[in-house]
Amino acid sequence: MTIPTVPTLELKPDLAEATERWLAFWNHEIIDRPVCVIRAPLDEKAPGPNWPPYMAGAHGDMRAVAEQVLEASSKLWYGGEAVPSYTPSFGPDMMAAWLGAKLEFPKDNYGTSWAVPCIDDWEAALPIKLDPNNAWWQRMLEFCRILADTFRGNMAVAHLDLHSNMDTLLAMRGGDRLCMDLVDTPEIIDRAMADVRALYVPIYDALYDAGNMAATGTTGWVHAYHPVRTNTIQCDFAALIGPRQFRKWAMPALEEEAAHLGHCVYHLDGPECLVHVPDLCTIPGLDCIQWVHGARNKAFIAWMDLLKDIQSRGVAVWIPCTLEEIPVYHRELKPELLYYETWAPTRNAAEDTLRWLRDNT
Repeated sequence: MTIPTVPTLELKPDLAEATERWLAFWNHEIIDRPVCVIRAPLDEKAPGPNWPPYMAGAHGDMRAVAEQVLEASSKLWYGGEAVPSYTPSFGPDMMAAWLGAKLEFPKDNYGTSWAVPCIDDWEAALPIKLDPNNAWWQRMLEFCRILADTFRGNMAVAHLDLHSNMDTLLAMRGGDRLCMDLVDTPEIIDRAMADVRALYVPIYDALYDAGNMAATGTTGWVHAYHPVRTNTIQCDFAALIGPRQFRKWAMPALEEEAAHLGHCVYHLDGPECLVHVPDLCTIPGLDCIQWVHGARNKAFIAWMDLLKDIQSRGVAVWIPCTLEEIPVYHRELKPELLYYETWAPTRNAAEDTLRWLRDNT
């Protein structure tokens, strides 16, 4: 992957230095400290940023949402390797909606959305195709264009939480029926997965172009940055299947996605997915795992053995933490195979944390 001239962003004047550390991170190397995504208010005495609600842009004035995001972002200091960006979203099942599922919203429009399963007869539904005139697809492309135009020279449009591969089939078919299909009609799932796998690259690239990401570099909804291309990939459906089925249907799709991205983070959601860690850690280009422990389980910091196991397999880990927790992780984990994500109450506190990391690495 050719690295272009590092972009410049008004809200991130030290982007060139941050990019060097991100490139070292993707290569599992270290310059003088681990990557640290740290944000702080520019003025701790002023009111905090007024962010638009989740899924703003799905309805109403998209330009107003973009302007609100830029105004809110301008009130933060982006320290360390934090890159100012915004992830557009109409909810978790956008890819299914682009492929024909109905997207439903709660009355307030902002809590979440969900796709209504739309496949009753596989033979009638296949092949699965993207209608270029699909209303939700066209609205997202236009939203990305408006965001890119509004943010120009200041911040980046982050790539989307796509819920591709088997998660797309999950949303379009429903969980119980899809699980039964894997057993009853596996050849149908072969065909369906071939369809959705073929759509990942054109969908990714169309959104990349609409968001003008080539001019800014890219983050995913997990805030890892690359000056060319990256995203966060996942297969939440993996929680419902065993390793044999995961290797048959999910792994090939994830390998293709990681290959197109070059470098990426994997969203590992919940203990039910832990059985797949050994397989995931073999995927070239899958360089970091974002472990999400879930609200019902022990705190993130109590999963230190899992984080060490992932690192032992040559894959980095994402560490969401408080400033006070950083020294604990720093004693236990390999600094070249992690990145911290945290917030500081003031810019001075953030700079003290970055200095501590340099002094203790």
